[in-house]
Amino acid sequence: MTRDQMIAHLLEANAVARSAAEHGHHPFGAVLVGPDDAVLMRQGNIDTVHHAETELARRAAAAYAPEFLWSCTLVTTGEPCAMCAGTLYWANIGCLVYGYEETQLLALTDDHTENPTMNLPARTVFGSGQKTIEVHGPFPEIEDELLAPHRDFWRQ
Repeated sequence: MTRDQMIAHLLEANAVARSAAEHGHHPFGAVLVGPDDAVLMRQGNIDTVHHAETELARRAAAAYAPEFLWSCTLVTTGEPCAMCAGTLYWANIGCLVYGYEETQLLALTDDHTENPTMNLPARTVFGSGQKTIEVHGPFPEIEDELLAPHRDFWRQ
C-alpha cells in the first residue's frame, strides 16, 4: 500500500469516526483493507469497551481465514489502545495503519472517564508477541483533520 493509499483509507476511517460521533458514539473509525486495496469492512466505535478496532478485528476473524487476514491492513484514525492492538494481533491481521498517536488523544480527552487512555504504544504491544505486525503511522500531515472530531466531543 502506498502512502497516498494509506492517507485515502485514513480519511475514509475518519468519515466512519464522524458518523459514529453523529450517532452519539466515541469518534473513532476503522476500515479493513484487503490485499487488493479494496475496503472489506468498516466499523465505528460503540462505547468504552467496544472500540472500532476491536470490533472490526473480531468481525474480520469470524469472516475470513487467518491466512487471508495476514495479507490485510487495519486502518484506523488513532493509534490502537493495548486492547485493540492485542485483538488485531490475535485476529492475525498483518498490518496496521494509524493516523495519530494515542498521546495526542490524551491531550484532548485529559482524564475523561469514558476514555482513560494508557501510555502503551501499539508497537510495544506487538513487540511483545511472536509475530511481526507491520505498522505505519502516525501521519502528521492529516493529524489535525483526524483529531477534529475529538475536539468538541470530549468536552460534552
